[in-house]
Amino acid sequence: MTPQRRRAIFERLRAANPEPRSELEYSTPFELLVAVVLSAQATDRSVNLATRKLFPVANTPAAILALGVEGLSRYIRTIGLYNAKAKHLIGACRILLEKHGGEVPRERAALEALPGVGRKTANVILNVAFGEPTIAVDTHIFRVANRTGLAVGSTPRAVEDILVRTTPAEFAHDAHHWLILHGRYVCKARKPDCAHCVIARYCDFFGT
Repeated sequence: MTPQRRRAIFERLRAANPEPRSELEYSTPFELLVAVVLSAQATDRSVNLATRKLFPVANTPAAILALGVEGLSRYIRTIGLYNAKAKHLIGACRILLEKHGGEVPRERAALEALPGVGRKTANVILNVAFGEPTIAVDTHIFRVANRTGLAVGSTPRAVEDILVRTTPAEFAHDAHHWLILHGRYVCKARKPDCAHCVIARYCDFFGT
């Protein structure tokens, strides 16, 4: 993957979607945190359906903590692993109130210290809520990066490190969204839609 091909890929993704956005619905960094924790092994659509009912009732750490695990579970039981996620969120809310004044921290270490928040979730928060040029490598980005040749790595962290190091600065903030959406709707796992792919001519997979 040459720097010229890499730039061409991101230029075409940008041209097709100049202002990419997360498909999770949120209005504050805390709502985003809740939504991202809930989205693990679940679709954004299922999370949005749940949070549309939850957030009008409780959308702050204090309000969700007041619900307790059982009360929160009633709103999110349609989402996979809802009981474990409810416990994580209650624990996270308690820490946010005790250590961060009820605010979502913008430091990676503080984010990853929250229950249910790993590196990938922290990267999403840092990128989407705080504008940091991080890349959260989920299954879609891992597949797209390896398949296209943008970042060939055997682990999500290896792919992340390559993407962060090699993505031109002007594309760094939005690269996460472009790649995840491309993987979700075009470069699908079972059958990539190469016929409608805007970056096919620059892709290692398409050329094989």
